[in-house]
Amino acid sequence: MPKVCEVCGKGSIPGRKYKRRGMIKRKGGAGSKIVGKSLRRFLPNLQKVKILDKGTTKRVSVCTKCIKAGKIVKI
Repeated sequence: MPKVCEVCGKGSIPGRKYKRRGMIKRKGGAGSKIVGKSLRRFLPNLQKVKILDKGTTKRVSVCTKCIKAGKIVKI
């Protein structure tokens, strides 16, 4: 099952994770340097909820933003 919101279609977004080395300037160092970059994914905050869809009950994955906005009718 893909990590996608059933209501708005929000899915995973690619990003990077940075590895840093050295003391930062405000602590008295020469500044931190980036010494490595690796790829990662930012996943949406999905919750499995029961919703009412056209008179039938369904269990779907919905992001918390859609739940807070009231785009679905929870049971």
